[in-house]
Amino acid sequence: MIVYNTTFHIEADILDESIEYLKKSYIPEAIASGFLQKPCLRRVMRTGAEEGESFSVQFHVKNVDTLNFWLQNEGSAIQQALINRFGQKIAGFSTLLEELDWKE
Repeated sequence: MIVYNTTFHIEADILDESIEYLKKSYIPEAIASGFLQKPCLRRVMRTGAEEGESFSVQFHVKNVDTLNFWLQNEGSAIQQALINRFGQKIAGFSTLLEELDWKE
């Protein structure tokens, strides 16, 4: 199992609207096919006087092949819709995290 994480930095003037969009559109559309599961939305804690705020959106995915299939067939359209709506006022980068069993 891997975790697909996207961290978004959001400008202050669109903060409320963009969080609502992530909750009501972006995340539900991302999990609709069943390829991405267990969505999480987290606020990145501030360490200074940055402008805007950052949020992490995470999904569990079976494997990299499944993620790549989703990105090609659904994910790129969902991401493009986000860009079309908010433009350069929201920026993101994605990382893949591998879950490790910490008990062994």
